[in-house]
Amino acid sequence: MIQKYLEISEEVKNALQNNLPVVALESTIISHGMPYPKNVETALTVEKTVRENGAIPATIAIINGKLKVGLSKFEIELLGKEGQNVHKVSRRDIPYIIAKKMNGATTVASTMIIAEQAGIKIFATGGIGGVHRGAAETMDISADLQELAKTNVAVVCAGAKSILDLKLTLEYLETFGVPVFGFGTEEFPAFFSRKSGLKVDCQIDSVEELAEILKAKWQMNLKGGVVIANPIPEKFEVEYSEINQAIEKAILEAERLNIQGKEITPFLLSKIEKLTKGKSLAANIQLVLNNAKLAAQLAVEYSKIK
Repeated sequence: MIQKYLEISEEVKNALQNNLPVVALESTIISHGMPYPKNVETALTVEKTVRENGAIPATIAIINGKLKVGLSKFEIELLGKEGQNVHKVSRRDIPYIIAKKMNGATTVASTMIIAEQAGIKIFATGGIGGVHRGAAETMDISADLQELAKTNVAVVCAGAKSILDLKLTLEYLETFGVPVFGFGTEEFPAFFSRKSGLKVDCQIDSVEELAEILKAKWQMNLKGGVVIANPIPEKFEVEYSEINQAIEKAILEAERLNIQGKEITPFLLSKIEKLTKGKSLAANIQLVLNNAKLAAQLAVEYSKIK
């Protein structure tokens, strides 16, 4: 029945049928994560990076009510130009957007769902969502965390977005049995910064070892995803103290304007970009490219042993 809604590009379909490495990519970073035309340029460069490292990119979105796996350049341009007019789609939004035959940009959660439906196991993003600061009062917790607890997709990221409560995010992942591995690091990266003062479950130093871990987890039918925390390259990071000051100012502004729910993350990222005079956007682009490279290399190794 899912085939009624799922549309996989010929390139991605051929790769999956022949056990070639494929990397899923989300689309909220295109429509809600960056301004046009930088968003389109980045999306295309991310796809190019995946190819250069031996895998096939599969950017995921909902286009005219279809779950699209592998977007055309025209579709990426469409999402980029439409920007925040495109619906931001998490798990709960998928049925509505499909039934109304609308366009939707997929978050980490919805990208994981669609990737698993298509048979893609490796996914590269910027940072996962998590427990928001002040969640004890607001109960604002990203659906990404629940999806990681039940959907069999490995997510390569630069940790969780640093606008979040990183300690509580890690506690939540631990409670729901989601492994958090640091690639070449024992410290959980804080998105724009390499360090957060928080530990990962364990440090993994090779993609071969990561692939073996994924194989063991899923062959034992241990449901759920894996977080592979990949620190931003040192030369592109923004100092944690600087970014934290910008985050605190942005959060106060969001509270003053009563911005909540799915609008909060794009608002904060945009505000932080202004406060850091573009440094955060430059870092965001570099960490996404770094994650795409690692995800492609992991997809290559996983396809060898799957």
